[in-house]
Amino acid sequence: MDLVNVAQKIRQLRRQQQLTVDQLAARSGLSKGYISRVENFRTRASLRALNLVAAALGVELIDLFRNEDAAPEYVFGRIDQGEFIDRNQGLEYGMKYFALAFNKTDRRMNPFFIEYRPCDHERELMQHDSQEFFIVLEGELDYRIGSPENARRMVKGDTLYLDARLPHGAVLADGCQYAAALAIYY
Repeated sequence: MDLVNVAQKIRQLRRQQQLTVDQLAARSGLSKGYISRVENFRTRASLRALNLVAAALGVELIDLFRNEDAAPEYVFGRIDQGEFIDRNQGLEYGMKYFALAFNKTDRRMNPFFIEYRPCDHERELMQHDSQEFFIVLEGELDYRIGSPENARRMVKGDTLYLDARLPHGAVLADGCQYAAALAIYY
């Protein structure tokens, strides 16, 4: 199953019908968090769940797997023209994710431009089944691996490559009002 294409197809159909994630969750009987994880390539949906989503969208299950357009061999883009993705409730934690290669539907890597701003909430460390490359483009971040106490200050130009199954996360450094980074998930 092509997780990325199915996720994009679900998001596309939901948006075409002007449905929110909450509305699709209610129609399908699945949780908002689950729908969000599916749309953001964070979980592999079961056929049962995909059946529920397809029915909620008024389409056949096979429609979620159809790819009408052949994937382009290459795509150009700009870092300031990424598609906003509500990934892992990032807005609640002062983070905005922008997908940079959303037009390349058969991609194996998922590059995101991430903005960090001050926030009163602190996110728990995350884990996911991928490898991650991370580079700070602007500002200062404290990158935590394993536990909140194991943090390293990262500044512009610093990079990190990690197995994302390790608990990890970046937070805005004390006194910093804005930071930006590039994360590439594979």
